[in-house]
Amino acid sequence: MTALVLALIAGAVIGLALGTLGGGGSVLTVPALIYLLDFTPPAATTASLIIVAATSVTALYAHARDGHVAWKTGSLFAAAGIVPAYLAGAASGHVPEVILTVAFSLIAALAAMRMLRPSTSEPADRTRPGKATGAGAGLGAVTGFLGVGGGFLAVPALVSVLGLTMRRAVGTSLLVITVNSFAALIARTGTGGGLQWEVITPFTGAAILGAWDGKRLATKISGHTLQRAFAGVLLAVAVFMLIDVIA
Repeated sequence: MTALVLALIAGAVIGLALGTLGGGGSVLTVPALIYLLDFTPPAATTASLIIVAATSVTALYAHARDGHVAWKTGSLFAAAGIVPAYLAGAASGHVPEVILTVAFSLIAALAAMRMLRPSTSEPADRTRPGKATGAGAGLGAVTGFLGVGGGFLAVPALVSVLGLTMRRAVGTSLLVITVNSFAALIARTGTGGGLQWEVITPFTGAAILGAWDGKRLATKISGHTLQRAFAGVLLAVAVFMLIDVIA
């Protein structure tokens, strides 16, 4: 199977996940670029941020149009993560790849387990600036350090820490992903190591189209089902990457 076909298939699947779940796109993108399309880890993390940022902007528009974005909470959350994302992104280039991979896997697994716990959060839309700022700064640091959009951590935080419903957390996380991805990209300028634009471009296009389909799918699935599906994806990716490191 050619690189173009693989890029189109992977992009469509990742866009579908991002549009439906409001995250998980970059968790899937990095392994796809490395294992399917032969990107080096530095190039894969940078390319992932490009793909996820472009796709998130598209998906954000669709969710915002339907009123599923908590702009005040999301803006506080995203703004708090800009500086940490930039600084951590600049520092990540000095850390061994195996440590980054293990950290990535453990954080994904922890986020998944949190999503599987019964929710005890309040109904929705009570903006808590202190919690939004603290959680946003932590997420920004993780985003910059691991080279991911951060949706797989943003959704659990928005649901469990800030009390948003799952549906609004999905839409709001896309705002956070977009801001954090661009901040991390700025820090990583010049560190991509030979980006293959002939692969990145169709990958991104397929992801954007997939995100629109994912948005439509999200309206037909319950928030509880979305939450469990999201956790399942995270656990599968975490286990796969840990096994790969050990092997």
